Amino acid sequence: MVFADLFFLFAFLPAFILCYLLGAAVDQLLLGDEDTRAPQNAAKNFVLVVFSLIFYAWGEPIYVFLMLASVLMNFIVGRIMDSLERGRGFSLGVGVACNLAVLGTFKYAGFFAEQLNAVGIPCAVPQIALPIGISFYTFQSISYLVDVYRKESPAQRSYWGLLLYISMFPQLIAGPIVRYGTIVNDIHGRRVKDKDIAEGISRFMLGLGKKVIIANQLSEIADQFLANGFADLSTTGAWLGLLAFTFQIYYDFSGYSDMAIGIGRCLGFRFNENFNHPYCCSSITDFWRRWHMSLGSFFRDYVYIPLGGNRRHQWLNLLIVWFLTGMWHGASWNFILWGLYFGVILMIEKYTLLKWHIPAFFMHIYSFVLVVIGWGIFYFVDVAQMGQFFNVFFGQSKEFHNIITEAAFMNNFWLWIVAIVFAMPVRKWATQLWAWTTGGEDTAMYRFGVMCTRIVFSIVILVISSALLVGATNNAFLYTRF
Repeated sequence: MVFADLFFLFAFLPAFILCYLLGAAVDQLLLGDEDTRAPQNAAKNFVLVVFSLIFYAWGEPIYVFLMLASVLMNFIVGRIMDSLERGRGFSLGVGVACNLAVLGTFKYAGFFAEQLNAVGIPCAVPQIALPIGISFYTFQSISYLVDVYRKESPAQRSYWGLLLYISMFPQLIAGPIVRYGTIVNDIHGRRVKDKDIAEGISRFMLGLGKKVIIANQLSEIADQFLANGFADLSTTGAWLGLLAFTFQIYYDFSGYSDMAIGIGRCLGFRFNENFNHPYCCSSITDFWRRWHMSLGSFFRDYVYIPLGGNRRHQWLNLLIVWFLTGMWHGASWNFILWGLYFGVILMIEKYTLLKWHIPAFFMHIYSFVLVVIGWGIFYFVDVAQMGQFFNVFFGQSKEFHNIITEAAFMNNFWLWIVAIVFAMPVRKWATQLWAWTTGGEDTAMYRFGVMCTRIVFSIVILVISSALLVGATNNAFLYTRF
C-alpha cells in the first residue's frame, strides 16, 4: 500500500482516523482527571500499531513476521544492554550483526552469489523477494541500539512501544529514517494541538500534490526517453529524459517525506526534515546536506565519525561511507558506482573547489549538471545499458535533436515550469512576503490568510490528485524498493 492511492486516501486513512479517535476517547477514560499513573496513549498506540501492521501486510503479509521477529530481537538486546555496565559493546555488536545479517540475506545474498558465479565459483543464486522498507526499518533498529548503548536514550521497556517505533506506517516504507531519540518521549507522552493537525494536513496535501500532480507526470516523460532503448534516441532527448527523472525522483521522494511528516505531525510526532530544496545547492557537498538528510546524518553519526571522521584517514572514511551509501540503495553495481561517484567528487571538492572563490552562478550550474549525471548512473541497473545511454547523452547519437524531443518539451511546458519553480523555496518566500505585508506572524490577518490558504490549497490538491489517480497506471513510489 502507498499513500498516493485512492484506497489509502478514502478507505484506509478514514478507518484509521475513526479508530484512532476512539482510541483517544478510551485513553481519556483510562487516564481520568487525576490518575497520572495510568499509561498515556495506550489505546491510540494500539490502534497505530495494528493499522501499521495492516498497512505493511497489504502487499506481502509473510514479511510482517520478519519485522515482528526483528523488533523482538532488538527489544531483547536493548534490555540486556540497559541492564549491563560491562559487556555492553558485545551486546551492541551482536544486535547490529543480527540486523545486518537479516538485511544482507534478503537484499544482498543474490547479488553476492551472482558475483561468485561471475568469477568462476559455482554458487546457487537464492531467489528471495525483497521485503518492502527493510533498509529503512533496519537502520532505525540500529539507531535504537546505538543510542541505548551510548546512553543517549533509555531502552524501551515495552515491546509494544518499540514495535510502534519500528512499524509506524507513516515512515515505514520509505522514511525518513527516524532516530529513536527523536520520538522516544512522544511514544507514550505526546500531545496534539489544533495547530499540529492543521499544519500536518496541509503538509500531507503538499506531498500528495508533489507525488501525483508532478512526479507521476514526469515519470511518463522519463520512461518515454530512458526505458525503450537508445537506437533512435537523440542527444537532446537523452538530456530531456534524464532531467525528467531528476525532477521525478525529487518530487517522488520528497513528496513521500512530506506526507510522512504530515501524518506524523497530526499524530503528535515531529519527524525531522528530509529535504531542503537540494537542487538549489551551490556544491555537491551542499547537495548532500539538503538531500535525504536523515540518511546522511545516519551515516555521519554512526559510520563516518566512529571511523575517525575528519581527524584521521578522512579520504578513506569518505569512500567507505559512500560505498555503503550506494550499497544501501540497492544490490547492483550501478548503485555502488553512484555512491563512489559522489564520494570522489566530495573528496575533490573538499581539497579544491570549496577553497576557491568561484561565482555562485557557476557553482550552481556545475553542481546541478553533476547531480543530473549522477541520476543517470542511479537509473540504469544494467551497466552496459548505462554506457550506451551516456554515449548518446554526450553526443554519440544518430541525430542531436528531433521533433520527438521538441514535442515532449512543448506539450509539457507548464509541467516543466512548475517542476522548476517548486524545486525552489517558493513556500518560504511566499510566507515571508505575507508576513511582511500583514505586519508580522502574530497578526490576525496573517493567521487568517494562512488558514484560508491551507484550506483552499488542500481541497484543490485533493480534488486534482483524486482525479489523476482514477485509472492511473504509473503510481509506485521509487524509494519503496530500497
